Amino acid sequence: MHPIILFDGDCLFCHASVHWIAARDRKAVFRFAAQQSAVGQALLANGEASAKDSVVLIENGCCYVKSAAVLRIGRRLSWPWNWLAAVGFLVPRLLRDHMYDAIANRRHRLAAKRDRCQLPPPELRTRFLDEWPR
Repeated sequence: MHPIILFDGDCLFCHASVHWIAARDRKAVFRFAAQQSAVGQALLANGEASAKDSVVLIENGCCYVKSAAVLRIGRRLSWPWNWLAAVGFLVPRLLRDHMYDAIANRRHRLAAKRDRCQLPPPELRTRFLDEWPR
């Protein structure tokens, strides 16, 4: 089963992050769903995460949030991201999560606001667990 990344569908920073991850996920391991979608809501209802977490990783039946999710995602990406993620685990979780929260609290300001998000290219759409409007 593929690991699933749940992201904030209302956040352009999160959308950009999904595209960034997909570009470095050479084996196309990850699947994606917006937290606000029906699939995302169902997955959140079954896990321990809440929608306030800006990224959630569901992997092997476990739910990871904040820096643990980011680093576990990074471990599956291509060089040098997998190596940087491994080093990141050496940082104490309290400090990692503090840094994560600092970015997450500013994420809406880090990406310009738009009325609509760009649809992913067709080769990436197949990795999303939601239906795209036709």
